[in-house]
Amino acid sequence: MAHLLKQLTLLIARIHDHISALMYSLIPGIDDKFLHFMIIGLMGLLAVLVTYPIFKALANRKLYFAITFIYVFSLLTGLTLAIEIGQKITGTGNMEFADIAAGLLGFLLMFAVLVLIVYLVRYIRTRVSSKEEDEKSPE
Repeated sequence: MAHLLKQLTLLIARIHDHISALMYSLIPGIDDKFLHFMIIGLMGLLAVLVTYPIFKALANRKLYFAITFIYVFSLLTGLTLAIEIGQKITGTGNMEFADIAAGLLGFLLMFAVLVLIVYLVRYIRTRVSSKEEDEKSPE
């Protein structure tokens, strides 16, 4: 996982360099802040256009755990990246992609356990309530 994150970071850096070079050649005098404004803005808009129908479909199917998972996983990814970058900048620790991967893996495991518990409780409740209804109905 750490290797994958590092490769993704390098890929993003290369894409950034290519876009910057292209834009600098097309629009003289453009600065890096404007490029970030445009690119991140467009990426955010694209993300909304992609995720909105997915989240709407999940909500229509009452798959709230899936929506919650996607949101929290995204939030934790950003948070763990920020923590590691903060460690690098402040010198309070080593910036390691393995730490990010370990943290996210911890969340994945704990979320899976939570989902299992919730579905187990739901299963038991439905079995108990159907048994109670069977006992109440005359045969």
